[in-house]
Amino acid sequence: MANYHEEEVLGKAYDAALMRRLVGYARPYFLYLLLGLVMLLGITGTSLVRPYLLKVAIDDNIIGTGSAVYEFPDRQTIPAYVNDDYVIEVEGKVYVRSALLKRADKGLTENLPRVTIMNVQKTPVVIEGIVLTHDLTLSTSPSGEISAKDTKGNEYAATVMDKSVMQQYKEYDSKRIRDIAILILITGLVGFLLTYYEIMLLNWVGQNIVYNMRRQIFSHVMNHDMSYLDRNPVGRLVTRVTNDTDTLIEMYTSVLVNLFKDVFMVVGIIIVMLKLDYRLALVSYMLLPLIFVATMLFRKYAMDAYRKIRVALARINATLAENISGMKIIHLFSVEGRMHDEFDKINSVYYKSGLRETMVYAIFRPTMEFIFSMSLTLMIWYGSKGVMSGIVQIGVFYAFINYVRQFFNPINEMAEKYNILQAAMASSERIFQLLDKKPEIINADSCTHVEKIIGKIEFKNVWFAYVDEEWVLRDVSFTIEPGQMVAFVGATGAGKTSIINLMSRYYDIQKGSILIDGIDIRKIPLEELRRNISTVFQDVFLFTGDIKTNIRLNNDKISDEDVRRVSTYVNADNFISRLPGGYDAKVTERGSTLSAGQRQLLAFARALAFDPSVLVLDEATANIDTETEALIQDALPKLMKGRTTIVIAHRLSTIQHADRIIVLHKGKIRESGTHQELLAQKGIYHGLYQLQYKESFIEAEAKREASQEGSFAVLDEKS
Repeated sequence: MANYHEEEVLGKAYDAALMRRLVGYARPYFLYLLLGLVMLLGITGTSLVRPYLLKVAIDDNIIGTGSAVYEFPDRQTIPAYVNDDYVIEVEGKVYVRSALLKRADKGLTENLPRVTIMNVQKTPVVIEGIVLTHDLTLSTSPSGEISAKDTKGNEYAATVMDKSVMQQYKEYDSKRIRDIAILILITGLVGFLLTYYEIMLLNWVGQNIVYNMRRQIFSHVMNHDMSYLDRNPVGRLVTRVTNDTDTLIEMYTSVLVNLFKDVFMVVGIIIVMLKLDYRLALVSYMLLPLIFVATMLFRKYAMDAYRKIRVALARINATLAENISGMKIIHLFSVEGRMHDEFDKINSVYYKSGLRETMVYAIFRPTMEFIFSMSLTLMIWYGSKGVMSGIVQIGVFYAFINYVRQFFNPINEMAEKYNILQAAMASSERIFQLLDKKPEIINADSCTHVEKIIGKIEFKNVWFAYVDEEWVLRDVSFTIEPGQMVAFVGATGAGKTSIINLMSRYYDIQKGSILIDGIDIRKIPLEELRRNISTVFQDVFLFTGDIKTNIRLNNDKISDEDVRRVSTYVNADNFISRLPGGYDAKVTERGSTLSAGQRQLLAFARALAFDPSVLVLDEATANIDTETEALIQDALPKLMKGRTTIVIAHRLSTIQHADRIIVLHKGKIRESGTHQELLAQKGIYHGLYQLQYKESFIEAEAKREASQEGSFAVLDEKS
């Protein structure tokens, strides 16, 4: 069984060159991504504004310690636009909130006294000066003057106000609280709508980018030369079009634009926190070095764990694909137990790698939560002292706790984004390795267009090797005239199939030249060359679909009537008409529900439907039953009529009427002539014919003896 030692290539977690190429695919959607970026700014804004609104409601309206109230000399000095309902008078003094004044009139307050209106021990008072704490006590001096004293001994002059006046003052707070509540609801709704449309937009962009990328990869693979496809397993190429592109969708939708959201959020929180209270902000940032160290350690161990799990997954996929493909052999030799043990070993490696990756993430996230708890502890310790000493407002303290929590959210999400980015870099590296590998067989700069080939084929001193100079064909020269039937025979590995592969330019020769109608095939456009050559292989490939689609291969120029005509012509209509649905009958993968003979008849119908100038039959009549062989033998003259036909056959009885038979041996032409001429030479062909004739004689005798034994057995039973 195969040993998988090749490890999957995984470069840096972030590669600038790869990222530039990935961004290049997003360039046609630049305006949509820009719109998504604007939406992210709005989403970030709604997230940042909610704690601030709560801070305003708490400090300015619920508690009132943060509201600026100024003492005006009289009502005449108050701007006319200020609502009288919110202007209060206490013992002849007039008070107005700063929030009621327009920005242009803020200069009016520069020389005005500042006061604090609040309840102290359930008594509404006006305190001269700014007081940020509610921990006050009222006292009355012998002269009857009232003062408010805080826990530090600071004493402020105070005036008791009527409760009805306090109620008037609080009406503004009630309205403001209601307005703030509505504003918070609106920001929540706006955030919801922006998030919804941003997710839809980014996913639409991501799906379109990957849709175009898949088309490019598929087209690139379809146009690649056979030598590249020989070197790369089908499963690997399928993975490029499916799994790797799916990984990029997550990168485009979750990382490319949303990364800006995290940046906006972190920068916005830093600015807001510094603006609210730089001292609390600096306390909050004390643990940033610890976050940086934890992130770097996570990056190191996560990349190592990711590499190992990707390699293990690749080995599981390879083993699984190999075992499913070879299931018949496994059952035939009863080695299910050994195959299970081999798979179990590889699966165990994947299991352990998965646990290691889980452990890395399981440590990182709780570590971030613990650092957040430490930051919250520092905030409560320092912030509560500030609140109690009157330095920090309660609303500011509350807002800071919210902002610290929001600050850690992008860092926690970084783990997931880092994993997506690693997968995207690895996938893009593999995809671009595929796309950067240019086909070796391409159209020449100056092509000779040929609409219809006549069918003259010439090989002139052709040398060809699949690998380096391990020559498969050595100085091969021959000419096939239009309309001739030429057969190639020889032992396995003599170079027969290589000749037909070279004719259709699936591979390019190293020396010599191949001409069709006197034109070097390297100067004929590939599409025109291959359109004029149809090959029927021994192992017929059928696509999933229906019968008629497999005959015309999605060529709209071939009508249903043409499909029926060619099928009837090659004797395929008899079995097709008996299928459920006839020509619309479903065909499973590789045509597994059809017999080998039926698949071969469909291949003949397919070849005739495209009306080629050159017909190639590569062991097309091998491994089929006698009845189907008779149908095929009847169809062959119809197929070959008016066409240059090349036949590769091991059964010499099928090529006796060929115009010429070319005998290949170890990549060289050893004999050439008609069937009778070659027999007369007493050479390689004569030896092959004698060997096959002897085998056919032995088989015939064995069948005759078996038939006789069967007859005698019947007579014995009757007697």
